[in-house]
Amino acid sequence: MLNSLSGRLLVLTTVFVMLAEVLIFVPSIARFREDYMLQRLERAQIASLALLADDMLDPELEAELLENAEVFNVVLRRDAVRQLMLSSEMPQAISQTFDLRRATPLTLIGDALMRLFKPENEVIRVIGAPVRDAGLLIEITMETAPMRMAMIDYGIRILILSAVISAITATLLFLTIRAMFLKPVKRVVGHIQRYAEAPEDARRIIEPEAGVTELREAEVALRTLQTELTQALKQKERLAQLGSAVSKISHDLRNILSTAQLFTDRIETSEDPAVKRLAPKLVGSITRAVHLCESTLAFGKAEEPGPTLTVVPLADLLEEVIENERLAVQDHDITLRSEIAPGLKVRADPEHLYRILSNLTRNARQALMAVGKGGEIVLRASETDSSWNIEVIDTGPGLPPKALTHLYKPFQGGTRKEGSGLGLAIAAELVRGHGGELKLVGSDASGTCFSVCLPKGDSAR
Repeated sequence: MLNSLSGRLLVLTTVFVMLAEVLIFVPSIARFREDYMLQRLERAQIASLALLADDMLDPELEAELLENAEVFNVVLRRDAVRQLMLSSEMPQAISQTFDLRRATPLTLIGDALMRLFKPENEVIRVIGAPVRDAGLLIEITMETAPMRMAMIDYGIRILILSAVISAITATLLFLTIRAMFLKPVKRVVGHIQRYAEAPEDARRIIEPEAGVTELREAEVALRTLQTELTQALKQKERLAQLGSAVSKISHDLRNILSTAQLFTDRIETSEDPAVKRLAPKLVGSITRAVHLCESTLAFGKAEEPGPTLTVVPLADLLEEVIENERLAVQDHDITLRSEIAPGLKVRADPEHLYRILSNLTRNARQALMAVGKGGEIVLRASETDSSWNIEVIDTGPGLPPKALTHLYKPFQGGTRKEGSGLGLAIAAELVRGHGGELKLVGSDASGTCFSVCLPKGDSAR
């Protein structure tokens, strides 16, 4: 019970209400003590009226008046004369004097607490103003034991009443908070549990119903989270299905390309100059296609191998990328060129690096072809003491907002309507495999620039 939110709320509510009652109890008991002494002053004044009516009182009558007033003697000051009106024998000497005419609230509270915690019976003098201005002051002597017992009895009744009020208040407050807050919270928890059983089921997404603003905001946030998670799970399922299909296609395509590779071996022996010039490129393209199919199959098994690092002459690799893309822009006013220092070499996997630059160059070429105004693509390479940097720059229209938001995300970061967005995702993954970083340097109406940064590390040469 105490481990639950409702149980702790009930206990805390009771404690706080009791604390408030205790704070009320202290001044209440001080006021009771003051009223008790004022009543004794008033009784003493009434008793002294009998003496004013008859100067001689029977001793028995005087003792009865003092007993009824619960005092030992009464002194009344009238017309600047101090008169002992009634008197009897006191059991002990006077220990303290209290003047109620000049007592402050703090003084009354302090005196009351002192009396509660001081059980010894004492005789005290109490001074006050007579009622109805029947003199200048009235003074009495009285015992403290009856007053202390009356204060304790009053305090017990106050504490019992406070406990009852605390219990009723705590219960009402608990029931109210339970209805307004705890039940909606439990409803949200129930929704979360049901959603966790089948997160792919969109029917289990919570619908905000809470009337309390904060709880409704929590439900709205939960609905957004559940919606995004459901969509992500569906996307993951579709990707898994697509991966399975691609693996099957890659398996069959590898067999077909292997057969084509046998034919290209014979083409290389041809004496035709045009065939001799194009045959190596055809062989290289088919070899890469076979390697890509094998990599796809390995990736489908979550066993894609890491890069095999070798020293690669970068100028030859850039020229090969540009040469293959030139075949696709023969009928378009698009130029491709490279800017690289002669003899620059990088340490990388040549196949992975070719795929990285080919994907980036192809994306740039497709962006230029989409606007139909021509343009230029530049592959620029340089090195520093710590890294090699390759930039792919185009003069295209820049990336659309959606592509910028979902950059490097498969099936979401495509720049064209029919694009899949896989090119950048693959390039980014391959660059990370080298310990490097693929960065978007800039993209606006004047063009786009991607940078491939490959660290040299301890293996740089």
